Amino acid sequence: MELNNYIKGLLLFAGLFFFGPAARSQDKDIPKELYTATGIPDSLKEDANSVVRYSFDELKITGPGKETRKHHSLITILNEKGDHEAFLQYAYNKKYDNYSFIDVHIYDKNGKMIKKYHKSDMYDGAVSMEATLVNDERFLGLKHSVADYPETIEVEYEEIKTSLIDLGQWWIQGDQQSIQNEFYTISINSDAGFRYFNRNITLMPEKTSSGNIDTYAWRVLNLKAFKLEERAMPWRVSPVIKFGQSKFDFFGNPGDLSSWQTYGKWQLALNSDVCSLSAERIAEIKKMTDTIKTDKEKAKFLYKYMQQNMRYVSIQLGIGGLKPFAATFVDEKKYGDCKALSNYMYALLKAVNINSYYTIIRAGENEEPANYSFPYDNFNHVILCIPFKNDTTWLECTSNKTAFGELGSFTENRNALIITEDGGKLINTPKSKAIENQFNSDVHITLSPNGGAKTQINISSTGEYRELFLAVEAAKADEQKQFWLEELGIKQPSSFDFDQGKDINGIKRVELKFEYDQFCDVMTADKQFYRPSAFKLWANTVPIPDKPRKADFYWEWPRIKSCTTTIDVPAGYEVETMPANASLKFTYGNYDVNYVYNKDKNQVISTAKFVLSNHVIPAAKYTEMQEYLDAVAKVQNKKLVIHKKA
Repeated sequence: MELNNYIKGLLLFAGLFFFGPAARSQDKDIPKELYTATGIPDSLKEDANSVVRYSFDELKITGPGKETRKHHSLITILNEKGDHEAFLQYAYNKKYDNYSFIDVHIYDKNGKMIKKYHKSDMYDGAVSMEATLVNDERFLGLKHSVADYPETIEVEYEEIKTSLIDLGQWWIQGDQQSIQNEFYTISINSDAGFRYFNRNITLMPEKTSSGNIDTYAWRVLNLKAFKLEERAMPWRVSPVIKFGQSKFDFFGNPGDLSSWQTYGKWQLALNSDVCSLSAERIAEIKKMTDTIKTDKEKAKFLYKYMQQNMRYVSIQLGIGGLKPFAATFVDEKKYGDCKALSNYMYALLKAVNINSYYTIIRAGENEEPANYSFPYDNFNHVILCIPFKNDTTWLECTSNKTAFGELGSFTENRNALIITEDGGKLINTPKSKAIENQFNSDVHITLSPNGGAKTQINISSTGEYRELFLAVEAAKADEQKQFWLEELGIKQPSSFDFDQGKDINGIKRVELKFEYDQFCDVMTADKQFYRPSAFKLWANTVPIPDKPRKADFYWEWPRIKSCTTTIDVPAGYEVETMPANASLKFTYGNYDVNYVYNKDKNQVISTAKFVLSNHVIPAAKYTEMQEYLDAVAKVQNKKLVIHKKA
């Protein structure tokens, strides 16, 4: 009864909050119970590491590209797993984004203030990214050390932007976080073309109007915590609302985001004066390619030329965050970021009359694709699309290692916005295929009578494995050795040597050599027990579910792994027991292993193959996958037994 009365009072307070005059004046009426840990209902503590006691965001959009945000929140940290809530970080751009104030207050479990911080106490640093030379992006940071649990952090700030494209998104709830009271309001001109999109939640706003200003108000009360399942994607699970408007202004460049087509036209205009080379360079490029017969071979040649002569350097200054450097600049300076290099490749192809499309995309393994029905700029990368007559070829222009026509998991399996002469158009990038990501190995193990062994592993790799192994080459020798021991799960050898091998035609080769004083798992007077391989072809298992899986399970990418192993049995010994052959299957993969004993050569030869045909496993298939992977692990743990000849 008391709880019901409390909730009724809270709802009344929320109503006053939404329709009262100013946010900060209403904030003074926050119930004292929200500052104390005793005010948290038991239902909101379940599965929670933190509780949003109160959060209010008020956005006022005064025109295209102009936004003022007021934020006030109280978050109670229940245990050390919620400590990330005490690590505050606010990104801004020094040209168009400013925090007029930031105040932070810390309260103990009884609601007593024990510490306070201000904007002047925060670290103000540049956002540093790999290969970034210079940019305008900065952040304000503060890390508070929690003294005792529970502890409540109160944050208030005002942020003013004078340049923007969309209106951001409201991440309502984080992993293992419950919500007691959360409010979000947006005030915007009625003719601005305001729109919103619910993802993983159905939540309608209350709308009020005053003159030509519409105000939208959302509220969330008493939302229980959820735990993100292993290898689930947050964007597939977490409740989020995205916001947009038709007209925008970015660094004095007005645009229209009412459709993907109109947004593409804005990007096309932005690029119009930077996408051509000089007449002299065009003539040189034509001469370089005049003996190449087909357009595709010309494109392949020019892509290799770019990879060999240009390097990736990120520079994010002003409108340069979205507008590429001129192709002439890249041609002269020999560097550029993803935008500049893609635009340069576009200019090279244009010079020999090959049409291509500058393409913007959300990059990262298993990242959220763009939404056909809700134009919203969540992009962070640029690639190139070449629409040849019989196929579409995609180019990743930032890497000097990636093979022609390959994208990889960084940009596959999603929608990309190609910038055509008619504006923007969303199309699908290629779907990842297992056959493109191969790890193939030949292993020779020579056993010694005393239980030691010499092992040689020859690896050939393609796709994602190739990219990974090429990246390892840049590390120090000791770091490379540690990588291979961990990557393959190999026993610690007494000696270890390796040769990185060649990278030819999209196949990266590596040779590893190991010596072991003790390779045998178990040894008796006349018997030796071995794991019949140098490494496990597949070492991953997943937990047994304690309740039905709700979210799809994501691996990094589909793949094929194979291994042929030849084991030389030492003189004076012969095979007593070999592991049984096995053939295991589940809906999205299979594992096969076969053993043969050549008595004349005293050799055991095995062939094993693991296939993961799809990297996204539907929730309904999780248990099937879990049982299959457990079975694979069991098969790989079988022993080869040899004994002394009579």
